[in-house]
Amino acid sequence: MPITDATALAGATVVGPGGEKLGTVDDVYENDETGRPEWAGVKSGLFGDHVSLVPLAQAEHSGETLTVPYTKAQIKAAPHHDPGQELSTDDERQLFTHYGVPYHGTTITADTGAATTAPDVVGHDTSGPTTDDAMTRSEERLRVGTQQVESGRARLHKRVVTETVTQTVPVTHERAVVTTEPITEANRATAMDGPAISEEEHEIVLHEERPVVAKETVPVERVRLATDTVTEQQAVTEVVRKEQIEVDDPASTARGQQQK
Repeated sequence: MPITDATALAGATVVGPGGEKLGTVDDVYENDETGRPEWAGVKSGLFGDHVSLVPLAQAEHSGETLTVPYTKAQIKAAPHHDPGQELSTDDERQLFTHYGVPYHGTTITADTGAATTAPDVVGHDTSGPTTDDAMTRSEERLRVGTQQVESGRARLHKRVVTETVTQTVPVTHERAVVTTEPITEANRATAMDGPAISEEEHEIVLHEERPVVAKETVPVERVRLATDTVTEQQAVTEVVRKEQIEVDDPASTARGQQQK
């Protein structure tokens, strides 16, 4: 409900969002045109020596508590105003701007719907309170960005497999070869040693090489996983809204019909 009684606010405890205590009401400024409370001087600080003006347009009063949608930091940072001094239009504009309250050169009382119409506004708003002589056309625009998400996982697996390897290796072997030599004075004695006619048998040991296979394990290479970034273009489609402003002018319609 609109705050209409300035005397009821005297000494009230001022709290902000979440119940934060901001100070106490030291003074109340009324609107010259409506007579309703418009500003509250909030006293804060360790010794209560700091007074800041807070708009009552969005405040609520219940019992001994005045609730405002502002933080302690906002109130302390408000433009300074000497207590007891009348507020000028520039003072109000600076204060309203600081608190984010729309202000168009007219006064705003605690009744948020009781703003008076500016004298230089042409026409009035048929859908709500009149603000100024223009309407704002807005539209939605896409803000496309990227978000990194997990798309999968790559793993390295090491398994044991077998393969057949064929290599050629040279090998040697011995074979028996019959050789003859003539009887000479040098070997005659050896050749005549023994019976003149007899049976005899000689043998030699033959040797050969055979392949021998042995296996050993040796490191061959190191393998690891890495990532490589690939950039590609991907189209994003979304539906956006935008406002269109049309002119509904009966006079223009009548002139168009006369020209036909």
